[in-house]
Amino acid sequence: MQFLLYLCTIFNIVLKMAKKKIAIVCGGDSSEHDVSLHSAAGIQSFIDKERYDADIVELQGSDLATLNKLVNYDYAYITIHGTPGENGLLQGFLDIMHIPYSCCGVLAAAMTFNKYVCNHYLQGFGVHIAKSILLRKNDSLNDIEYRVEKELGFPCFIKSNVGGSSFGCTKVKSRDKVLPAIERAFAEGNEVICEAYLKGTEVTSGVYKTSTKAVAFPITEVVTKREFFDYEAKYNGQVDEITPARVPDEIRDKVQAQTLKIYDILGCKGIIRADYVIIDGEIYLLEVNTTPGMTATSFIPQQVRAAGLEMKDVLTDIIEN
Repeated sequence: MQFLLYLCTIFNIVLKMAKKKIAIVCGGDSSEHDVSLHSAAGIQSFIDKERYDADIVELQGSDLATLNKLVNYDYAYITIHGTPGENGLLQGFLDIMHIPYSCCGVLAAAMTFNKYVCNHYLQGFGVHIAKSILLRKNDSLNDIEYRVEKELGFPCFIKSNVGGSSFGCTKVKSRDKVLPAIERAFAEGNEVICEAYLKGTEVTSGVYKTSTKAVAFPITEVVTKREFFDYEAKYNGQVDEITPARVPDEIRDKVQAQTLKIYDILGCKGIIRADYVIIDGEIYLLEVNTTPGMTATSFIPQQVRAAGLEMKDVLTDIIEN
């Protein structure tokens, strides 16, 4: 009996030594810093404790001491919403240090972080997008109210082009509101996108691929109780998130196929989420998110449950493949 207990003890020690050390990297420098912390807590709760030792590593600013800690880990699960984890900066560091990570590389991250560039690039592959105007920090705004009204019409959306779209986003209904909305959006970054309003059914689609398979989760229909799907709607429960979405099967299949196509075009890795508006059977892309929220109530965990899968198994699939 004592010998068996000894063997069990040795086995547990060996198992402990064999566990991969995972750094769940969160925080960052954007307005979504605190949201990222919630996602990190979600991932830590989902991850397989028998296989992995997972620590939350909060990054803020040019924190070289924290970055250097990452060399002690076997794998980084990036869940920073905004810079430096969603725009490729952190991925570049991890590439230099030869640390594998959970999401897309530098190029795909930088491209998807810039909504205007990403959407117009994908438009070249037949993806439908809204009309839009890009503004940079030093651009003249002398005739911008006229341009917005003539080229986009009202209502339209004005938001940061390079940050979390929940912040600094305004639904603009008249010319006199254009400049204040632009000023608000510039507070989130040095580029602003003015985008035509797409009226239809809003859905979001999560997918991931490994070396052996492609997985498309059931899509979610987003029905907000506010003017649009803003921060209050997203994080304070003022929205109905219906999974699976109440759309015909052929539309569902088309949305999932579109997301998988986008995944390949951009060279994505790990889980991504693409947001769309469906208008008369046509699918219009809003944006691609390469580090989607991962709290228990976020879209991806909802979709995983609706697919009859376990988040633990999905995360293991991504880490191991």
